[in-house]
Amino acid sequence: MIHAVLHDSKDTVAVAVVEGITAGTELTAWIMDEDKLIHVKAQQDIPIGHKVALKDMAVGDTVYKYGIDIGKVVAPIKAGDHAHVQNIKTKRW
Repeated sequence: MIHAVLHDSKDTVAVAVVEGITAGTELTAWIMDEDKLIHVKAQQDIPIGHKVALKDMAVGDTVYKYGIDIGKVVAPIKAGDHAHVQNIKTKRW
C-alpha cells in the first residue's frame, strides 16, 4: 500500500495520501519521478493531505516538496514527524 507520495528524490517531505496514518505505522512512499518506493516510520499521526518528514531536519534547513523549496524549518523535525505549520514556515515573510 502506498501511504505517501513525493515527486523528486531530493524532496524532504512527502504528502500523505491515505487516511488513518497513526504513530508507529510503517509508511511506504512513492517517488513519482523515479517510480521508486521508500520507507519511513510515522512518529506522529499524519492527517491525509499533510506532509510527513522523510529525514531529520534542523532549524534553518530548507524543506523541499515537488522538487522545490517550500520553506524553512523553525523547530527540529525527525524523520516520520508531521511536517506542518508548527515546524515549517515560508521564507517569504
